[in-house]
Amino acid sequence: MRRDRCLETMVWLLWWDAHQDAAVLSIRQPVEELMAHTVARACALFLHSSIESVAVSLRRICVFCGSSVGTDDVYRTATVALARELANRGIGLVYGGASVGLMGVLADSVLAGGGEVIGVLPRALADREIAHLGLSHLHVVESMHERKSLMAELSDAFIALPGGFGTFEEFCEAVTWTQLGLHSKRCGLLNVAGFYDPLLALFDRAVAEGFLRPQNRTIVAAEDDPAALLDRLALPAALSEPKWIPSLDQT
Repeated sequence: MRRDRCLETMVWLLWWDAHQDAAVLSIRQPVEELMAHTVARACALFLHSSIESVAVSLRRICVFCGSSVGTDDVYRTATVALARELANRGIGLVYGGASVGLMGVLADSVLAGGGEVIGVLPRALADREIAHLGLSHLHVVESMHERKSLMAELSDAFIALPGGFGTFEEFCEAVTWTQLGLHSKRCGLLNVAGFYDPLLALFDRAVAEGFLRPQNRTIVAAEDDPAALLDRLALPAALSEPKWIPSLDQT
């Protein structure tokens, strides 16, 4: 009832504002047309404010990261910090299922904090004995495509830690799926020691050169602090705009 009264009040305030504007400009607009426009505008504003005020429930987050630990211990430290934050918030981890590199550090740290860890690993990699055998659950699938699809299905958002080609490809595919409307899940980069600065600069260059809409650029959040990144991923994703840009006039 309180929300209904709020919407009703918004309608009448916008109606009075529109009526006064029309009077000042000496516009003779039919009352029915003016009122219909006012109600539509009020509903859109009310819906937008309601969506923005509701945080997304993050049950599990998919994290992409390297199968190496990197040359600087700062990457291991950041991975452990993210793992602890996930465990403290009761957010489960979905990841690539391996026991090596930052992947292994991440899984071990979430498990040590009492968190849930789900691994998804292609059979070809499992046969090389790199599978983590101490997970809450390990899915062994037949292909990389099946792996990525299942990881996305099990997750409510995506994070990329530092990594190599596989990490870049998996994260950018998740971003593309959000852009295309195949899902509406947030995507974030844990920008450890500026690791992702060049990639973020590339995204901004794509906007400047007319290959990426500014609204779609906001799909990717970036923070150097795990808590701040998780806070941003808990916000509702902005609606993506159509991907194709025929001309610079439409960017």
